[in-house]
Amino acid sequence: MRPLFKDHLTKRLRDLRTGLRHAFSTHSDSRPLSMDDIALMERIADVLVRRGMSAPATMFLDSMGPMNFLGSQALHFLTPIIDCAFNAKEVEQVARLLERRETISQLIAVIEARSSGQKASAQ
Repeated sequence: MRPLFKDHLTKRLRDLRTGLRHAFSTHSDSRPLSMDDIALMERIADVLVRRGMSAPATMFLDSMGPMNFLGSQALHFLTPIIDCAFNAKEVEQVARLLERRETISQLIAVIEARSSGQKASAQ
């Protein structure tokens, strides 16, 4: 084999091995959420709590938690269609958030905090 081709092949195999090593990782993304991401999650939680949907939303999110990455990929795929009804920037932001494993549990915590705050103020 030519040395140039061998070096290229070795680099490609090393990159593939590195990619596969992290493909099925269960470790969460260590980067903190941005202020825009937190604000979006709080807006979603506010809407759900205002409409009295905190319990069904929490149950749905708990049951669909392991499929969040699949949901993010579906959102990326459907963005051109969804763009007609929703803000494209926010759809992309939600898809990006769903790619992170811990986002669902954080959203559930925000919904529960808002829901308990609303119940306490109502009493």
